[in-house]
Amino acid sequence: MKSCRFAPSPTGFLHVGNIRAAIINFLYARKIGGKFILRLDDTDVERVCDEYRDQILRDMQWLGLRYDDLIKQSNRLEKYEEAKNRLIANGRLYECFETPEELNLQRKSQIASGLTPIYNRSATKLTKEQKNSLRAQGLKPHYRFLLEDKKIEWNDKIKGRIFYDGLHFSDPVLVRDNGVPTYTFCSVIDDIDYKITDIIRGEDHITNTAIQIQIFEALDAAIPDFAHLALVKASHGKISKREGGFDIKALKNEGYEPMSIINLLAQIGTSDALKIYKNFDELVANFSFEKFSKSATNYDIGELTNINQKLLQSLDFKEVEMVLEEIGITEKISPKFWNIVKSNLCFLHEIKDWIEICSNKFRFSNKKEDQEFLLQAASLLPSDTEDENCWNLWFAEIKKHSPRKGKELFMPIRLALTGKEHGPEMRFLVNLITKDEILKRLTRF
Repeated sequence: MKSCRFAPSPTGFLHVGNIRAAIINFLYARKIGGKFILRLDDTDVERVCDEYRDQILRDMQWLGLRYDDLIKQSNRLEKYEEAKNRLIANGRLYECFETPEELNLQRKSQIASGLTPIYNRSATKLTKEQKNSLRAQGLKPHYRFLLEDKKIEWNDKIKGRIFYDGLHFSDPVLVRDNGVPTYTFCSVIDDIDYKITDIIRGEDHITNTAIQIQIFEALDAAIPDFAHLALVKASHGKISKREGGFDIKALKNEGYEPMSIINLLAQIGTSDALKIYKNFDELVANFSFEKFSKSATNYDIGELTNINQKLLQSLDFKEVEMVLEEIGITEKISPKFWNIVKSNLCFLHEIKDWIEICSNKFRFSNKKEDQEFLLQAASLLPSDTEDENCWNLWFAEIKKHSPRKGKELFMPIRLALTGKEHGPEMRFLVNLITKDEILKRLTRF
C-alpha cells in the first residue's frame, strides 16, 4: 500500500504554509487509496512545547485531516541509535570534533580562497589516539554522513528531473554532539520503517532530498517518490509559523470555516480556477500533481475571507443550525431569517449582530437633527409590517412627505432600525422586526 506523511515540528503553531502540505498529502492519500500518517518531529527538546504538540492535533481534527497513524520521533530514539551504529559499521558515519568556532574559521578561509565553503573532511584523517586525546579534553563528537562524490537525481512529481552533484554538499551532521539525531537522519529512518512511498513537502527541502537519497541507499532501502511544492508567500513576504494572523489556531478564532481554509490552500498554486467545495470528495477527484505550478504562489487573506463568505452563502438552513450550536449560539433562527442575512456575513459569528437587531434587545440612539424626520416616518408606518410590500409602500409615503433626497432620506431610517450603514435590503429586514419595535427605534433619541 502506498503511504505519505505530514511531519510538523511542535516548535510553533501550524500556519497556512505548512498546513498546505498536510492538505495535499491528505488529498493524495485519499486519491490513491493509501495511508496518511502524521509524524511529530519532536526530538528538539529545547524548542518543543506540549502546547504546540497538542494544538497540532486539535488543528488537524478541526480541519478534518484524519490520519491513519501517529508517530512521535521522541518515542523512537532507540531506532535512530540502531541506524547510527549500522552506518558507522559500514563506514558511512564518522566522528568529528570541531567546535562551531573552528568550523566558522574554516568556512571563512575557504571563501577567502575562492573555494566552495563545504566541510573539508579533516576528521576522517584522525587516528584513534587523536580521537581519544580530544575526548580527554572534554570534547564530544558529532557524526557526519560520508556523501559519495556522484550525481544525485530523481524525477520529481512537480519539478520534473532534478540533478545535484554530491561534490557540492558538506557531509551532513546526522547526530549532534549531545547525542540527539538531526531531522535529516530521523526522517529517513521513519520513512523506511513506516514504508513511506511518497514524500510531498515544500521546495525548501530539495537539498535535504538530495542528501537523504544517499542515506536511503546507504541503508539499502527503497527510495520514495518525491514531490516538492512551490512555496506559499504572503503578499508582503515569507510566511512564518510565529507570524500573527496566519496560524490555523488564529484563523479558527477569527471565524474562518475549516473548508474555507481547505478550499484555498488545496487550489492556490494550481492551474484550476478557484471553486468552492463543501467537502473533500470533489477536491480528491480533481487532484493531480500535473496541475501544480513550479513557481511560488501568494496567499491573500482577503481571498480567504471571500471564500469564507461564499461558503457560508452556500450552506442550507439545516447545516447552519448545526454549526450555530457548535459555536455556542443558542438563539433560534428561521430559514427566512437565514436567507435574508447570509449574504452579509463574512463570518458566521457575525450573525449574532443580526439576531440582536431583529430582537427587542437592540439599542441605538438617533441623531437629534433627524428627530422631526424620523417621527414623521413613524407616523407613516403601515399597520402590517409583515406584508412583503411594507417597505416599498412605506418608503414611497416617506418620499412624498419629506423634502429629503438620496442618502439623507434613506440612511437615518436604516441607522434607526439596524445601527449599521450596510446590511440586508430594508424591504426584507422590516418583515423581521415587529411593528412596535420599529416604532420604538424611530422615536428613540
